[in-house]
Amino acid sequence: MTSSELKYQLLVFDFDGTLADSFGFFIGVFDQLADRHGFRRIADEDIDRLRGYDARQIIRHVGIPLWKVPGVAKDFKAMMSKEIARVSLFDGISELLQALVAQGVHLAVLTSNSEENVRAVLGPSNAALFSRFECGATLFGKRGKLRRLVADSRVPRSRILCIGDETRDADAAFAEGIAFGAVAWGYTQLDTLKAKCPDLVFASVDDIPHQLGLRRDSV
Repeated sequence: MTSSELKYQLLVFDFDGTLADSFGFFIGVFDQLADRHGFRRIADEDIDRLRGYDARQIIRHVGIPLWKVPGVAKDFKAMMSKEIARVSLFDGISELLQALVAQGVHLAVLTSNSEENVRAVLGPSNAALFSRFECGATLFGKRGKLRRLVADSRVPRSRILCIGDETRDADAAFAEGIAFGAVAWGYTQLDTLKAKCPDLVFASVDDIPHQLGLRRDSV
């Protein structure tokens, strides 16, 4: 099967919680960020509940003024850069990316994280599989970066699929008329993502190639 026969020619992946298993790192440094920027820590018993919230609800819960969000995000990325060895790809991601590219699918990353961190976690061989990195998006700025990515790709919107683990990924995709695939293994609980009515729901990494119609001998 060639890319012209597949429904989606371009896949736009979120990074944290979709490609990279970074939630444990996020929780591990959250208290440091809270103390440094003056907002509430997250109690252990609240973690599961917060995974059912969208970004705005989480911000309200911990009491971060919106003007502080860019500084918090900058510090988080810097912390990750210093301890990048603590973050790895989810099992099966490398094989998935290789299988997608082998069948002519184009790959892009759209994330609030830094390109430095993304490339470090992917590793050189996986990073080389991506034709576009749109990194450093503000918390609610993914739509603008997605619009630019789509325009530059010259791929019809009907043949692009965004894959992510947060409601803001879904919001950005739908605002630009792009299909959205929700993953079950990321930061946000699947029921919360399903409430956004995603076009596809992926129960596991292995579920992605099968739902996209890739040849089984390439997976």
